[in-house]
Amino acid sequence: MTFYLVKAKPNDHLSELRKELDSGKIINMKPFGKALQKSLENARIDGNNPDYVIWIEEDYCSPPLAMERESVLDRYFDDISVERVNTEQDGWSKIKDNQRLWTKNP
Repeated sequence: MTFYLVKAKPNDHLSELRKELDSGKIINMKPFGKALQKSLENARIDGNNPDYVIWIEEDYCSPPLAMERESVLDRYFDDISVERVNTEQDGWSKIKDNQRLWTKNP
């Protein structure tokens, strides 16, 4: 498995992404839907640049996130970059203290 720290600038359609997450559309995409849903649900605001969002993504594509970008990410984000991390846990530990992008429901 390969994990990446993804950094991307949300565009004006972020509310539509939230609707897609809530509707189950993304989680049902094959083969990456479950991983992408989890990653985007847990996305954080970049502490160094609050115009950007960061999250950890599991991916097997070359280039990274090719299918995810084509199906979802390029509609909602600009300036997408990736940085490989050793493990999923290492990646999330780097960003766990950052403010969440989405407010969690109680």
